[in-house]
Amino acid sequence: MINSTGNDTVREYGERAKSASYEIARSSSTLKNNVLYSAADLIHLHGQDLLSANAVDVDRAVRDGLSDTQLDRLKLDAGRIQAMAVGLRQLCALGDPVGEIVEGWRLPNGLQVERVRVPLGVVGIVYENRPNVTADAAGLCLKSGNSVILRGSSSAMESNRMIVSLIGEALESNGLPRDCVVLLEDPSYETAREFMRMNEYVDCLIPRGGKALLQSVMENATVPVIVDGDGNCHVYVDRYADIDMALKILVNAKTQRPSVCNAAESLVVHSAIAGKFLPAAAEALQGVELVGDSQARACVPAIGEATEEDFFTEYLSMKMSVAVVDSLDDAISHINKYGSGHSEAIVTDDINAAEQFLREVDAAAVLVNASTRLVDGGELGLGAEIGISTQKLHARGPMGLKELTCVKWVMRGSGQVRT
Repeated sequence: MINSTGNDTVREYGERAKSASYEIARSSSTLKNNVLYSAADLIHLHGQDLLSANAVDVDRAVRDGLSDTQLDRLKLDAGRIQAMAVGLRQLCALGDPVGEIVEGWRLPNGLQVERVRVPLGVVGIVYENRPNVTADAAGLCLKSGNSVILRGSSSAMESNRMIVSLIGEALESNGLPRDCVVLLEDPSYETAREFMRMNEYVDCLIPRGGKALLQSVMENATVPVIVDGDGNCHVYVDRYADIDMALKILVNAKTQRPSVCNAAESLVVHSAIAGKFLPAAAEALQGVELVGDSQARACVPAIGEATEEDFFTEYLSMKMSVAVVDSLDDAISHINKYGSGHSEAIVTDDINAAEQFLREVDAAAVLVNASTRLVDGGELGLGAEIGISTQKLHARGPMGLKELTCVKWVMRGSGQVRT
């Protein structure tokens, strides 16, 4: 771990992480899996210690006035600790992307050309509150042959320290340097800014957090950034939707865990079904504050009046905007205007409507007759995820092992030269 007290210390540990990256990059799949199994066992074994460390973080966060959403992200329980261990073990069962030949061909001159997956090198993660990200990010980076520098929030410091210490123990017991996983403990702005500018050491930076964090990274980072963006996700209930299915999907997408980025924040309903569906939806969404446009409020007078800002908002809480549209085209336009490009769902029995939605909605993930909460690395068979990218370069959507690699061009010849 790092107790960084100034820019020189941050850069020193950047250098150590870079050096360690060469060790993990050339490690076998068996060795990397052994590290992950060891880390999972240690997290399971020290579950009570982790709960105690997390309790210190939570108590401090309550005193500091963190919101209920922030507290939910911060809090660990036995189930979440078990999920961290399970996630690490699941990574072991996945194929190692390093060394995979993406494509290959032979030129007329006999030169054999291949594109081969290799690790990125040093991955930097800047994130807020959620200590499970510490284990997930470290596991994914190690499995894909990368070292990682973690910069979590001060609110989760005790939890993060313990998780990184346990992973460091697993690395060391398997003959790899602890510096494969580095934790920056200094919460200062100066340290964060320096971290974001260590181009000679950090190959890729992934921010995970709210708008303020993302904005800070975009303004200050000089290293390449993959944006894990906002999740203003929609559920569109088409005129040909099965109402019972739509209610089930809507309730799950909004309420199963409202504080995460793939929770639905907005409901869009076709006007032909709104009079029947919206009253049932309002009843099913117990505890959810609904704000809507004039057509939605005409169907359910108890719905509050939505502002333009409401339709752009990622609430991360038990609040949801509601819009009524007169056509599928209007629904797609509404989603493309207000959505954040994360995850969008349509509920319909009309295959043509479903296919148009899939083609025309501009988002990293689109779903037909399924909850937005399924847009998750673990749910999609990727193991844990490093984040969900809303950008369009290199990685888009849930980022698993392959998204933490790039390609190297490999050419094998027999004396070929350029003429």
